[in-house]
Amino acid sequence: MTKHIFVTGGVVSSLGKGLTSASIGMLLERRGLRVRMQKLDPYINVDPGTMSPYQHGEVYVLDDGSETDLDLGHYERFTNSPLTRDSNWTTGQIYLSVIEKERRGEFLGKTVQVIPHVTDEIKAAIAKLATPDADVVITEIGGTVGDIESQPFLEAIRQFSLDVGRENCMYIHLTLVPYLKAAGELKTKPTQHSVGQMREIGIQPDILICRTERSLSLDDRQKIALFCNVPVECVIEEKDKDFSIYEVPLSLVDHDLDDLIVDRLQIRTDKLELDDWRGLLHGLRNPQHEISIAVVGKYAEHRDAYKSIYESLDHAGMAHHAQVRIQRIQSESVESEGPERLLAGYDGLLVPGGFGERGIEGKVEAIRFAREREIPFFGICLGLQCAVVEFARNVAGLKDANSSEFDRETPHPVICLLDEQRNITNKGGTMRLGAQPCLLVEGSRSRDSYGREEISERHRHRYEFNNTYRQQFAAHGLSVAGSSPDGKLVEIVEMPDHPWYVAVQYHPEFKSKPTAAHPLFSGFVAAAIARRGQRKTTGDNSPEDAARTPDEIPR
Repeated sequence: MTKHIFVTGGVVSSLGKGLTSASIGMLLERRGLRVRMQKLDPYINVDPGTMSPYQHGEVYVLDDGSETDLDLGHYERFTNSPLTRDSNWTTGQIYLSVIEKERRGEFLGKTVQVIPHVTDEIKAAIAKLATPDADVVITEIGGTVGDIESQPFLEAIRQFSLDVGRENCMYIHLTLVPYLKAAGELKTKPTQHSVGQMREIGIQPDILICRTERSLSLDDRQKIALFCNVPVECVIEEKDKDFSIYEVPLSLVDHDLDDLIVDRLQIRTDKLELDDWRGLLHGLRNPQHEISIAVVGKYAEHRDAYKSIYESLDHAGMAHHAQVRIQRIQSESVESEGPERLLAGYDGLLVPGGFGERGIEGKVEAIRFAREREIPFFGICLGLQCAVVEFARNVAGLKDANSSEFDRETPHPVICLLDEQRNITNKGGTMRLGAQPCLLVEGSRSRDSYGREEISERHRHRYEFNNTYRQQFAAHGLSVAGSSPDGKLVEIVEMPDHPWYVAVQYHPEFKSKPTAAHPLFSGFVAAAIARRGQRKTTGDNSPEDAARTPDEIPR
């Protein structure tokens, strides 16, 4: 029978439940188990697709077009669990399903209530992943114990153990043990209260994972164990990782978490094998190169808005034994201060996606700077669209060229609305979403990077390259390197005479892993390494570069 692990959180949000869940999934996979991952989110939105990146961080898109929580990015980066729309459920989706059933008369005149109808719907969502080819389903419950929004989900997972048997379920509770500087000690009381709330609901955690800035003493662990009713060996320390999030699985192994899980669930497994993962971290700690990448975005000040992009740059750095230092730069700042002041001295420039007119001219100016200075440039989604606008204005001679998203009266709409989008009015789940095929042009940089003719990448956009201008751009040096199989949609543009100038309409960051860097990110980082080496050889270091130490993105 499929086993179930439920991961909950207490005390405060942002403790890293998603990262911990992904790490557990990875460890169980490395022991030969078939794992499925799932996130249940308490918010009432049907999905995060219409939410601001400032509130929710990035929207992570799956192959089937689902717009999901960013924690699913952790799941894919750490595990091989197949993810679908059944891997992310929200309160909005649950209630929508219940209400649609009520409208169809499926409740036969009964009063529809949170218990049992809503909780039954939640349990059905969990059970969908318990297929014959799944040994373990790991379900992360979003939010924090005590949140009113989380109560139906916690009640559902309490009931679930009665349905499948307590021997087939276990509960892992992630909590905070804060250090009070004034008192000079760690405080266990918040954890005691959090577990107390869980027990009031009827859930006794089997394992406590304690996030902490300082190591827990044996006395601390014994105190937590006593007051929270768990064995002391099941109080696991998860100390903050200053170096890399990819240390988390090894930290959990050091505290025997994987052994505790398989023993509790009575599963026979293979021996854990992590030599390649340890080698990956060794390479991170001992880089052969160091490069700096400027990421110029609309939401650059929010660290989770481009989470997968930052991780993909790290993956490419691992592949090339390089430390990638990332500087987040607001595109609006480029507008007000100029690219020369903010962008000189970097080894590469990446312009990511986004929506809306704010900061667009800053992105355009940044791309012009990279093109003219021959700095390796990588554009993603809106980054491609801004690259096309910049090229149209400053190379192809199309004055006032723009995207029709930002200027409906532009004389040269080099970026325009997809035909399929013209009659759509609803905002949620209506873009061009999910995996789409793309054919690569022989001899292009993209084809060389991928090493094959046809690829499949994930999309999330409404606007596209205007084919009316395709020949005009080609005549001026901007070539189409990839397009949809029918040739109607431009997916990749390149400048062959530039050291590295590649812009894509899709989101390659959603298919990168620490053990398998995405080909385009790998190529971009390789170009940045080459530029850094060339500048060292020629002594071409700007004053800005000598003075700047780019901040590494906090992990």
